[in-house]
Amino acid sequence: MLSLKDIKKDYVVGDSTVSALKGVSIDFRENEFVSILGPSGCGKTTLLNIIGGLDRYTSGDLNINGKSTKDFKDCDWDSYRNHSIGFVFQSYNLIPHQTVLSNVELALTLSGVSKSERRERAVKALEQVGLGDQLHKKPNQMSGGQMQRVAIARALVNEPDILLADEPTGALDTETSVQIMELLKSISKDKLIIMVTHNPELAMKYSSRIIKLLDGKVIDDSDPLDKNVVEPIKKPEKEPTKADKKAAKKERKKLKTSMSFLTALSLSRNNLMTKKARTLLTSFAGSIGIIGIALILSISNGVQLYIDQVQSDTLSSYPLQITKTTASIGEIMNTMAKNHEDSANHDKDKVYSQNAMGEMINTLMEETKVNNLEKFKKYLDDNSDLKDLTSDVQYTYATTLNVFTESDSGVMQVNPSTLLEDMGYMSSTQMEAMSMSGSMGGMMGMGTDVWSEMIDNEELIDKQYDVIAGRLPEKYNEVVLVVDKNNEINDYVLYSLGLLDPSSLNGIVRRAMAGEDISVDSEQHVYTYDELLDLKFKVVPTPDFYKKKDGVWEDMTGDESYMKKAVANGTEISVVGILRPDEDASSASISGAIGYRHDLMTYLIDEVDNSEIVKEQIANPDIDVFTGLKFKTDENAADTDSSSETVSDSTADTESKADKTADNSDTDKKAGLVAGDSSMEIPEGMTEEQYKALMEQSGASNTGELADMGMNAMGSMDMSAIQGGDMSSLTETQKKYIASLSDEQMELMKQMLKEQSDTNADQLANSGKYSTSNYDNNMKTLGYSVVEDPDSINIYPVDFASKEKIIDIIDDYNDSVGEEDKIEYTDYVGLMMSSITSIINAIGYVLIAFVAISLVVSSIMIGIITYISVLERTKEIGILRSIGASKRDISRVFNAETVIVGFVAGALGIIISYLLTIPINMIIAHLTDVPIRASIPVSAAVVLIAISVCLTLIAGLFPSRVAAKKDPVIALRTE
Repeated sequence: MLSLKDIKKDYVVGDSTVSALKGVSIDFRENEFVSILGPSGCGKTTLLNIIGGLDRYTSGDLNINGKSTKDFKDCDWDSYRNHSIGFVFQSYNLIPHQTVLSNVELALTLSGVSKSERRERAVKALEQVGLGDQLHKKPNQMSGGQMQRVAIARALVNEPDILLADEPTGALDTETSVQIMELLKSISKDKLIIMVTHNPELAMKYSSRIIKLLDGKVIDDSDPLDKNVVEPIKKPEKEPTKADKKAAKKERKKLKTSMSFLTALSLSRNNLMTKKARTLLTSFAGSIGIIGIALILSISNGVQLYIDQVQSDTLSSYPLQITKTTASIGEIMNTMAKNHEDSANHDKDKVYSQNAMGEMINTLMEETKVNNLEKFKKYLDDNSDLKDLTSDVQYTYATTLNVFTESDSGVMQVNPSTLLEDMGYMSSTQMEAMSMSGSMGGMMGMGTDVWSEMIDNEELIDKQYDVIAGRLPEKYNEVVLVVDKNNEINDYVLYSLGLLDPSSLNGIVRRAMAGEDISVDSEQHVYTYDELLDLKFKVVPTPDFYKKKDGVWEDMTGDESYMKKAVANGTEISVVGILRPDEDASSASISGAIGYRHDLMTYLIDEVDNSEIVKEQIANPDIDVFTGLKFKTDENAADTDSSSETVSDSTADTESKADKTADNSDTDKKAGLVAGDSSMEIPEGMTEEQYKALMEQSGASNTGELADMGMNAMGSMDMSAIQGGDMSSLTETQKKYIASLSDEQMELMKQMLKEQSDTNADQLANSGKYSTSNYDNNMKTLGYSVVEDPDSINIYPVDFASKEKIIDIIDDYNDSVGEEDKIEYTDYVGLMMSSITSIINAIGYVLIAFVAISLVVSSIMIGIITYISVLERTKEIGILRSIGASKRDISRVFNAETVIVGFVAGALGIIISYLLTIPINMIIAHLTDVPIRASIPVSAAVVLIAISVCLTLIAGLFPSRVAAKKDPVIALRTE
């Protein structure tokens, strides 16, 4: 059953080695009462601890049921102690804060026995030792003999194979010693009992075998196993199969000991209850940080509730804003710039670049929401109650501000900026949605402009900004450049204005997503004030992007040479000043980097409204001036599906084509006549006399020369330029030819062009195909503004109550219209209060951070207290290890203790905080008229308790680790 083979045990003490056991070899029977005698220091207890698995032998081997323990791991020794060994100690080693029943049950909890079976077996073991009526007593309420009986019951409850008794009667009187020895002798009938004692009389009287030790060696064995028993010759063991190994592993897993967390909580709770005062003080100390944080949160919550109330009492000074589209990326970038840190490592004598492209790339653009403001404006105008509720209702109108810069390499669009599109930051669908015009989506771009209109209030601008160079604009064609408080310009602005090369960013987002290595210019660029004041821009009205050809207006934004001319003819805009936000200013009214006057937009709207293309579109509301096609309407939509009718009318179509061919032939004749070609036939409608007179006016001597020059010139001539009287686009040859024409020839040419244009328009308009656009889209594309269709509406309520009524009016409107006509608005008062809330939250977070320091300090203190508890419960650690508890179980016990302390600290902190809010609210009410009422949200209370538990648990990890590593033999010797 149990066999020791040449067991040696050495202890290293300083520089020397002490041999406690020197080659001990003993074989034990399955059931016998063995007493080990010897003087103190001979190795008796060491031998007992090695047999019990509390201590490890240096060399040799300990065989259990024929199995070597050389390869045993910690978990194997834990299982061995729990299932095969029962310890009875001289000093009883009962856990003082546990009841008798709990002490006995403890070994069973490690074995995973159910609660009911555990109690049944523990009661039976206590009855076996005569303590069935003492179940609920604490160890300190019992005599020494009774405590030793409890220890024996604890050793027997798990039905071990071996019972190890270390001086079991050493602390007992003679009578009690005899009772304990009788009890052990009766047990030895079924089990192996190994007892270490100094009393040879008791050993001789009760033991069946006596082994004597001296200086770590066996000097006598009264009944060795090989004296009376002939050991059978064992067959050599077979190599275990995979199935055997799997079965053995399964069995080890089954026998593995483990303490549940509830058991650990019970042990720790009972221990803490024995030190109520210290536990309460420790928890209170840990609750100080929780109290501080809870009070800050309660006041912050009260302020937040107050802010919500203030919204109903404060006069509204900011409008309810209803815009046709959502905020532009330029405004988002401005917000990012405002959040820039107010620190800079340079002087403010120049302007420096500010790098923010990385943040820009990570910013997501919201989809544009379009409001039907034309319909909503009519609704507001018809509402009689609105006038009494508002101080003003402003309707604003917008025409696309197309701004360009000129350079040797060409022209670059500055506003609206196409930088994000060029970078590949947005899809074509998003770009189209953000575009302010349909067919001009590529050039007219996005809402990513850095140009913004200045407020028409010079006094307010003077308060908000310092003019650090130049002056404020005085004319419509003058603008100012705005830098931040550090004299810096966001690099997005620099790229957009062309101060940095935007081509270096082309496709950078797509390349980054493809995994390519990319780099963004992170160098800080420096500009003098004079350099910035020399900046010039050109404003070009949207209609100037189109040129009329063959009766339709063609988008020329893709024609580089045309765009150069258009930009060159644009209105020059000059930067006349540089503004920097005032140090004391709380807000800034210019949202972009370039601020322009309102009269620039007024001038641009007038230019758009008086353009030829806009006038033509207004005069022909059914025809798309860009394609010459009719707009599709409900009346003509059905015509596109009447394909069968076109078949039946094929003869008429043929005749029509013949007529058109004849018309074209006549036009060709007129063109030849204008060119001076005398070989051409006389056109229809012209007499022979008229023809001769016309030819004579050309001059007979140079008719052939002019004919050749005329035909060549007309081949590449811009006829629309002739028709409009614009000769600037003609070549020198064409101008020379035009100058040679008589008045009749010029009139004939214009007539021919008009007829050709009318013919083209008529053919396209009646071709059976319709424009994919509509009148409204075309007018928006051209930047045309209509008074009844504003770009935004700003409603200024008289007070907050009025604002609520206005919101009700808007809600009533939304309920009466379809989903596509519903209005979305911006509540600036709500946004302001949201900002105030953010500031208060930020202050609260800072205060919480400071108070959290005390929470961390409290947690460290709890860790120290837990370490002290480890020192105080060292013997308990040894006891738990002796009955089979693993190192992890020991850690779990002390982790459970820190969890309890943390929970109590958190709960205590919340309770105290709730009580403190009562006087705090009384003080606030007494000192101020502000109706702030501090209160702790329930969710915050729960979170704070959880934080307390987590922090104390973390603080207790080190002490619990120390406890787990303690040597059980040394721990058992601790008093």
